[in-house]
Amino acid sequence: MLQAMGIADDDIERLRTSVSIVDTVQQYVALKRVGRNWVGLCPFHAEKSGSFNVREEMGRYKCFGCQAGGDVFTFIQEIEHLDFPGAVEHLASKAGIELNYTSTGQSKERARRKRLTEAMGDAVEWYHERLLTSPDARAARDYLRQRGLAGDIARQFKLGWAPDDWDLLARELGQPADVLQDVGLAFRNRRNRMQDSFRARVMFPIFSDSGEALAFGGRILPGSDDPAKYKNSSETTIYSKSKTLYGLNWAKADVAKVDQVVVCEGYTDVIGFHLAGVPRAVATCGTALTEEHVRILKRYASRVVLSFDADAAGQGAAERFYEWEEKHKVEVSVARLPQGKDPGDLALSNPEALAKAIDDPVPFLGFRLQRTLASRPADSPEHRARLAEEAMVVVNEHPNSNVRKLYAGEVATKVGLPVNDMVRLAERGTRRPSIEVKAKSTTGPPENAEFAALVLLVQDWDSIAEWLVEALFYDDANRMAFLALAETGGLQAALEVAPPDARQVLERAAVADLDLDATVEARQLIEAAVRRELRQRQRLIDPVELEQNRVARLEVENLTSADAERSLAAAESLLGWLHRRTEERTDGTS
Repeated sequence: MLQAMGIADDDIERLRTSVSIVDTVQQYVALKRVGRNWVGLCPFHAEKSGSFNVREEMGRYKCFGCQAGGDVFTFIQEIEHLDFPGAVEHLASKAGIELNYTSTGQSKERARRKRLTEAMGDAVEWYHERLLTSPDARAARDYLRQRGLAGDIARQFKLGWAPDDWDLLARELGQPADVLQDVGLAFRNRRNRMQDSFRARVMFPIFSDSGEALAFGGRILPGSDDPAKYKNSSETTIYSKSKTLYGLNWAKADVAKVDQVVVCEGYTDVIGFHLAGVPRAVATCGTALTEEHVRILKRYASRVVLSFDADAAGQGAAERFYEWEEKHKVEVSVARLPQGKDPGDLALSNPEALAKAIDDPVPFLGFRLQRTLASRPADSPEHRARLAEEAMVVVNEHPNSNVRKLYAGEVATKVGLPVNDMVRLAERGTRRPSIEVKAKSTTGPPENAEFAALVLLVQDWDSIAEWLVEALFYDDANRMAFLALAETGGLQAALEVAPPDARQVLERAAVADLDLDATVEARQLIEAAVRRELRQRQRLIDPVELEQNRVARLEVENLTSADAERSLAAAESLLGWLHRRTEERTDGTS
């Protein structure tokens, strides 16, 4: 079976016997000798006391907590997220053992890939050394120092400097022309001479998730007349943008540990997250997030946090994001960064805010909906109707009807339209929802039962609060005023969140001089709401529903009973009945 994978059995066995499993594991886990075993904290699950055991003479490891176990190849497969051949090659590279392949074609292909990645690795070191020591890199060092990317950070991420020279890399790297061309480090110019692809740029090397050098991103210095701020390696035999994520080689350990990965736009954003103590950030390499990226990330984590303009990305990709969530079982959310700030800037000015944005992300649909609802005023019936239409376009992109109905409730609350209307639009899932503007008059003058209840709520909260629910308010402005009070718990805060027409109601209620009895007003409000509901249910034919209506009519009569206990019981029963009817409509069951 091992031969079928292309690597000679003898080489695999030679590697197995020559590589120390203890030395290998100790590169990832702190171990201490306990009897014949070496013991430490398991790298595959969270634990406080060490249950991870390694036995050198057996060449095996075993965790008695999560039951992970195997040999040195299994360990590398699990810890580095590699397949078996990849684990063998990883260990062989570390041990300096050359592998032989059973397939001549495969042997040549792997040998060529190794040659190309080694050439890129040499280029990484060449550019890096020039950044650290060359006099012509002084401006680059000053720029990186201003961005907080000098010193240890430059060394950690192997930042480099491509000198402003035609062919210095091509001459000094010591690699054949075909290798330089194949990896995009140089090209033949019109005079048929090899010329460096990158000049006068700060270099950001791009590695595979296992640490192989694959490509570069080069940034001009401020003040340069080059119109291209960034120049990225073109795709090559070893580099595919849709399958590569910058920083994954550094981030994968923390990504797997926390089960969360942060996806950024650029190289400096990734480094900024590391500076802020969030080392699980990666970036796409000059391309949009692809399904292949998501498939790769799923190997390490199930939670994906977007840290770029997710609204712009969502305009054309929202449905694909939802499809990926379902297909690959991932959760896509969005980091709430302060307006106008990118991770690289925040890492220097406010690293705590950057870390907090990742700890408290917003679901992708929720983020897009918030942006839409904040995009236009809701200060008139016409504006509220248009805003509701735009919001429901966003909501109805989601394939799950239950998710759509839940977000439809948020839209209704924001724009002051009936929840049931928005839920029905969500159930249908239409991509071009149309909302008619209907002038719905109030049920009477300002001093009607609804307004009276709001006056009491504003001026004497405790006297009536326990009797009030949203279903009691028929008038849009009154209902929005009630919701603002219920959400904030006080007049001043409610005035700040209420839409204009509801704010006017609250302002009137704050100064209204009415002689009101909370018990009387509450019962009148309940009676009006129940009779309104019964009128809407006149055409029901289901026997159970008809019986519920009959009981509700009897309870309405009991509201005005001289028996205080009977009246109180009727009010409580009817409030429950109204609440259940509202829930049924929201759930789509009636």
